[in-house]
Amino acid sequence: MADPDDIRAWQRLDAEVTTSGRIEDKDVMRLADLGVAHVINLALETHPEALAGEGGKLAAQGIAYTHIPVPFDAPGEDHFAAFVKAVEEGPKPVHVHCIMNWRVSAFFYRYNRDVCGMPEAEARAMMARQWSPEGHDSKEARVWAQFIARTLK
Repeated sequence: MADPDDIRAWQRLDAEVTTSGRIEDKDVMRLADLGVAHVINLALETHPEALAGEGGKLAAQGIAYTHIPVPFDAPGEDHFAAFVKAVEEGPKPVHVHCIMNWRVSAFFYRYNRDVCGMPEAEARAMMARQWSPEGHDSKEARVWAQFIARTLK
């Protein structure tokens, strides 16, 4: 089955990892058909575009589910540590999403740079396919610029 081109901000990072913005009811079966074994959701379940009952709907298709609710105005190191653990220890293939694929792209930027050792420019280019907080003048963009500037100690 080909990658869907109508799931918001869909991106394949490699053979084992895909990302996107929000998913809808119709996407649950599509993810199963693609062979996705694990979904990690970084969005808040209270967001108006969040898929209600997402974990249960995925479980009904045999897909493991990890929810790491990351407030858009306050991404933390605890969120990033939970993300790294879920990506590394959870079943593969994995699909990681939020609402716009902005949280996800920033988390994978740090993961690729700090955990996988990807060159910074390559990791940044991958993030920029979806979003980059630099150049945006908002409180949230400044928070995300600070978040991606951090490195693992």
